[in-house]
Amino acid sequence: MDRHPKRILVTGGAGFLGSHLCERLLADGHDVLCVDNYFTGTKGNIVPLLGHPRFELLRHDVTFPLYVEVDEIYNLACPASPIHYQHDPVQTTKTSVHGAINMLGLAKRLRAKIFQASTSEVYGDPAVHPQTEAYWGHVNPIGPRSCYDEGKRCAETLFFDYHRQHRLRVKVARIFNTYGPRMHPDDGRVVSNFIVQALKNEPITIYGDGRQTRAFCYVDDMIEAFVRLMDTPDDVTGPVNLGNPHEFAIGDLAQKVVTLCGSRSTIIHLPLPVDDPRQRRPDISLAGQILNWHPTVDLDAGLERTIGYFDALFGTP
Repeated sequence: MDRHPKRILVTGGAGFLGSHLCERLLADGHDVLCVDNYFTGTKGNIVPLLGHPRFELLRHDVTFPLYVEVDEIYNLACPASPIHYQHDPVQTTKTSVHGAINMLGLAKRLRAKIFQASTSEVYGDPAVHPQTEAYWGHVNPIGPRSCYDEGKRCAETLFFDYHRQHRLRVKVARIFNTYGPRMHPDDGRVVSNFIVQALKNEPITIYGDGRQTRAFCYVDDMIEAFVRLMDTPDDVTGPVNLGNPHEFAIGDLAQKVVTLCGSRSTIIHLPLPVDDPRQRRPDISLAGQILNWHPTVDLDAGLERTIGYFDALFGTP
């Protein structure tokens, strides 16, 4: 892999994935410009990096143009949990679409390589299982999740049009459920929800019957995939599925978290949200082929590290 030091821009760099990526890029010897407007990201995620001589922090909203000089761009800016992206759905769409246009314009001017953090949500509630990159998806364009689903789909369109029209070097990753330290405790995602509720001995809320499935990838594995994808030859554009192919029922996850936390929590069931996918599992054959990558952290080990993070955050006795 290419490890020559570069100047790298990370949008959404104070978020969950962004902060881990900034940390990794600094460890690899690069100069990192972290850009975030703190809508869902927090300074607390990057406090350990603030004194690093090769780290720079800029408060900025990617829906407005940005004029900087960099060699590579990782575009991660966008709220990624339903609670956050549905809070201001118009702004969510703007962040995905205007943000992509602005970052692609910057990459075009600089002839920089640019990475797009897309999502498994582009597949919607899939009629094909597991999902391969060739599947076009089953998405509701006017539902409460559409601001995120369709915003990310449009961003992918823009990336490939810039690639075809301007020969821009693009890398598009479709990220499946990822978890780990620095998840927002109130983001409404299933792993953080369950852990927070279990540590507080509160009832664990399962939406639906708990038989719907997800595949959970630990954050360190995901960041490794990001770096490997960015380092691929220019003719590799993606989209590439990145996630853990081991499928897990939500009800089973809840029981596992209760056990690992030593919690007294009970489990309650609430109605399933509108357009919530029944099953989600990536086919990562392409990632294995072009990146020589597959997840290495098993669910128990990853959950224990994540529980440790939230335990310290809350000071749980």
